[in-house]
Amino acid sequence: MDFVYRRNYRGKLKAVILDWAGTTMDYGCYAPAVVFVEVYKRKGVPISMEEARVPMGAHKKVHIRKISQIDSVSERWKEMHGRKPNENDVDEMFADFVPLQLACLADYTDLIPGTIEAITHFRKRGLKIGSTTGYLPEMMTMLKEEASQRGYVPDSSVCAGDVPAGRPEPWMCLENAKNLGVYPMESIVKVDDTLPGIDEGLNAGMWSIGLAKTGNEIGLNQEEIEALPPDELQAKLEGAYQRMWQVGAHYVVDGIWDVPPVLDLINERLSRGERP
Repeated sequence: MDFVYRRNYRGKLKAVILDWAGTTMDYGCYAPAVVFVEVYKRKGVPISMEEARVPMGAHKKVHIRKISQIDSVSERWKEMHGRKPNENDVDEMFADFVPLQLACLADYTDLIPGTIEAITHFRKRGLKIGSTTGYLPEMMTMLKEEASQRGYVPDSSVCAGDVPAGRPEPWMCLENAKNLGVYPMESIVKVDDTLPGIDEGLNAGMWSIGLAKTGNEIGLNQEEIEALPPDELQAKLEGAYQRMWQVGAHYVVDGIWDVPPVLDLINERLSRGERP
């Protein structure tokens, strides 16, 4: 036989899976970054906010480990301690991280402008809403309470600690799909402000939308963004867009408020039998 045929899903989107910090709340993704800086400071090794943000999106212990593997950080550690950082150091910093993060998390729980409007739009489309995060379960309990008070209640929330491995592996997205009772994977969109978060959606076989302005790639809150000279803001945005395209995002927009029109584009592609 000269031809083989494969089954194509040609229905519409059924669900959207959202990240938390930098996507729906905590404009600029500050809460984890400031704590990573602090735990290294306590070890006598200063790190910059830029270094703290490099692995953003990973499980928080993995994040601490990946910071320690940055050449500049590793060298500073050696200067201070006479050796490179090891797994015991990572364990100690992670033990410091958890209470520090819990202590300040509530200060960074304001929803990003446009979040409620976007959620309302998703609901009107009949989409189910899931969420993934590198935060720990006890941190997510606090975040979900704060988000609920502000009008945002996802149908499913999965933490990196709930699955075998966090981003960029696909397990949190797949666990959300199971919780939501939604398949096939091409009927789901992942929305995230981090590069590992985009990878997470791609690895799960989902459409991936990157948010360039409100999250980790620029790493500034709304007031800081608005204070930038227009040419500097444009340069930062172009860099963030480029990095997200390079990791394979299907679409990149400024923030969650720009997501609804993209869903129409994806539905058109699905109707033609396209897959992520």
